[in-house]
Amino acid sequence: MKLHDYQEYAVKFIEEHKIAALLLDMGLGKTITTLTAINNLMYDLFEVRKVLIIAPLRVARDTWSAEIEKWEHLKHLRYSVAVGTPDERKAALNADADIYIINRENVDWLVSNTAFDYDMVVIDELSSFKNHQSKRFKALMKVRPKVKRIVGLTGTPASNGLMDLFAEFRLLDMGERLGRFIGQFRNEYFKPDKQNGYIVYSYKPLPDAEERIYEKISDITVSMKAVDHLKMPELISNEYTVKMSETEKEKYKELKDELILEVQDTEITAANAAALSNKLCQMSNGAIYDDAGEIIPIHNRKLDALEDIIESANGKPVLVAYWFKHDRTRIAERLGKLGIVYQEIKSAQSIKNWNSGKLQVALIHPASAGHGLNLQSGGNFLVWFGLTWSLELYSQTNARLWRQGQQSETVIIQHIVTKGTVDEKILKALKEKDETQSALMTAVKAELEEI
Repeated sequence: MKLHDYQEYAVKFIEEHKIAALLLDMGLGKTITTLTAINNLMYDLFEVRKVLIIAPLRVARDTWSAEIEKWEHLKHLRYSVAVGTPDERKAALNADADIYIINRENVDWLVSNTAFDYDMVVIDELSSFKNHQSKRFKALMKVRPKVKRIVGLTGTPASNGLMDLFAEFRLLDMGERLGRFIGQFRNEYFKPDKQNGYIVYSYKPLPDAEERIYEKISDITVSMKAVDHLKMPELISNEYTVKMSETEKEKYKELKDELILEVQDTEITAANAAALSNKLCQMSNGAIYDDAGEIIPIHNRKLDALEDIIESANGKPVLVAYWFKHDRTRIAERLGKLGIVYQEIKSAQSIKNWNSGKLQVALIHPASAGHGLNLQSGGNFLVWFGLTWSLELYSQTNARLWRQGQQSETVIIQHIVTKGTVDEKILKALKEKDETQSALMTAVKAELEEI
C-alpha cells in the first residue's frame, strides 16, 4: 500500500513543524499519516525518541496498533497500549517501546503518577480538549513545556463554534497565537450576546473574527476535506417526516409549556432547559422516562417509519443510529416482531459481521462508536432514529459509511424527523454549526497545487 499525495504532504508538514494541527476530514487517514511522520522523525531524522499518543478509549485500544500492524513500512515500530487498570497501565508504560498509547480519560492520572518524559505528543481528536477547565486539559498543560513536538488531529475542530479553538490551540502553542487567557481571547474576537446586567450567558463572534482567527493559526495548521482529495461517494441527505396525532401533540406542547406532564398518572418534570430538551427529544422519538426511570410510550410514529425504511431497502443492510436506551429497547422489540435479526455495533465481532454483510440491520450509538470505526464495507444506508445536538458525534457517525473505501457510488443518510418538535430545531442547528466548521476547514485548507 502506498500513501496518497495529500498524505505525503501532511507527513512532510508534521516533519517540518514542531507544532502541527491537522484538520483532516473523516476518512482521510489521519492515523497512518501521523504514524508515517513519527517513523520518519524517529528512524530517518533522529529527532524523536519517545512518543505519547492520546486518543478516545476504543481508538487507543484498537485503531493505532491495527494501523501499525497493517503497513509494511511501520511494522518495526514498537508500541505499548496503556489502557485498563492502573497496574496494567503502569506495566504498559514501563515496557520498552517507541510509541505509548493511552486513552484521554487517563491523562490526569498519567501526569500525576508517572515521570512524563515524552518528546513528542499526538492528540487524536484534539476537539476533546476544547474545555480549558477540564482536568485533562490542565494536566497536559502542566507538562506541555517538556514536549518538543506536538500534533493535534481532528476532523471537527470547532464543532460548537469558534470559542472551542482557544483551548485546543492554547495546548498546541501555549497561547502564542490566540492568547494565554480565555478572557483575552473573548475580548479580542467576540462580543456579549445573551446577558443579564453584568452577567454574560453567551458570546457571538465579531464580524471579522473568523478571518482573523484563521489567519493567526494558519502557519501551524493544515486542513483538507475528503471531497477535495478522494473519489468520495455522493452523499445524499434526506428527511423522513412523521406526524403526531392531535392528542400526542397536546401532550408534547403541555410538557414544553409547563415542564410538567401527566402521562398515565405519572408525573414527569423537566427542571431546566437541558432537561426539557432531553425530554422533548425523547417524546419526539416516541417514549419518555418518568421520574422513576420507567418507560412511558407516547407514539410509534418513528418505529413505523423505520419499518417502512427497512422494508424499502429490500434486504440491503441498514445502519440505525439511536440516542436513548428506550429507543434501542423499542427498536429491538419492533425488529423482533418483524423477525429481523440485528446486532449492536460494539464488539470487534459485530463490526466484522456488519462489514462481511451478515447483518440486515445494525444499531449504533454515536457516543460509543463515533471515532475511528470503519463500517463502509457493510453498507451505504444510515438512518438517524433520534438526533444528537453534537455536530462532532453526528459527523463522525455519518463518516462511518461516507468515507474512503465505500464501494457504493452513493451514501444515503435518512433522518426520521417528527414534525413540529425539537427534531426540526436540532437538524437546523447541526446544519448551521456545519457552516462554521466548513468555513474553518476552507480557510486553512492546504493547496496541494503549490507543492
